[in-house]
Amino acid sequence: MGPHPAVAAIRLAVRRVLHDVLTDLTGLSRTPSGGAPGADPRTGAGTPPLVLVACSGGADSMALASALAFEAPKLGIRAGGITVDHGLQVGSDLRAAEVVTRMTALRLDPVESVAVRVGRDGGPEAAARDARYGALDEAADRLGAAAVLLGHTRDDQAETVLLGLARGSGIRSLSGMAEVSGGPGRSHRYRRPFLQIDRQTARKACMVQSLPVWDDPHNIDPAYTRSRLRHEGLPALEKALGKGVVEALARTAQLSRDDADALDAWAAEAETGVRDADGRLECAKLYALPPAVRRRVLRRAVVAAGSPAGSLFARHIEEVDRLITGWRGQGAINLPGRVEAQRQGGRLVIRQG
Repeated sequence: MGPHPAVAAIRLAVRRVLHDVLTDLTGLSRTPSGGAPGADPRTGAGTPPLVLVACSGGADSMALASALAFEAPKLGIRAGGITVDHGLQVGSDLRAAEVVTRMTALRLDPVESVAVRVGRDGGPEAAARDARYGALDEAADRLGAAAVLLGHTRDDQAETVLLGLARGSGIRSLSGMAEVSGGPGRSHRYRRPFLQIDRQTARKACMVQSLPVWDDPHNIDPAYTRSRLRHEGLPALEKALGKGVVEALARTAQLSRDDADALDAWAAEAETGVRDADGRLECAKLYALPPAVRRRVLRRAVVAAGSPAGSLFARHIEEVDRLITGWRGQGAINLPGRVEAQRQGGRLVIRQG
């Protein structure tokens, strides 16, 4: 008899992602600078590729860790794990040590606990996320990992879409989390195998495998926006609109991402045509672009000038856009990162003050 349906579902999702990782590595190996598939980026040696799981000890990430431990060896992949100790709760170091023990019991290797210091920028949730990804990036670089798996589920995706809708930040916010993401030079680092799997399936997989899980008290703390949304907002929506809200929101994320990707590509191509010989943005040519494309060109220019993308909201770009579409002689627009945008002689000048 085969595995429980929940276990089979998570293993299949992880197997597909691992195949994608191997395919990407094979593609890289064909480039002039690439080594052998799975080559260690630090040595160039043809060692088996390493895939890490980011594991908090919760049901989602423990289910992911168990599936990675089961599937990776069959594909010739080394499987390891990282847990991040945010230091936000008493005894968090002991909790991290327990997670390391659990991952080791699954025969993941290497396994590490990384302690971080959470700042205050952007609020507690954003600060914790920034610290966590910083730690994961550092560990992945140091260990030469080909990918890091994250346990975000379809429920997490639905919550992310609603949070984006509440911010009014446009179609990119509605696109939620990407299945594959990463920063500059590591665009394929993070993989989310569970975006089509609901949270209950992951929890069920842990239960039938007798995997111990830890429920983070922050996940039920009403002080956190996502927690309120999870326990109050989404249930209220399902009560008012019926079942299927989570699935519909996840589907909206994918459709929005496809649209946003197409518009981003259009904007990247259009940007070269709206600059003069000195590389300055020409207001008349910007005005002629469709609004959705023009605002993307402006956002790209503002970020390139030094404005942090995570601090740049729709209202900022709307103010800059008015220098093009509603010019009344207004002064410079102050933007995050000490960046200024102002209109001068038919040109849009964006620079750090």
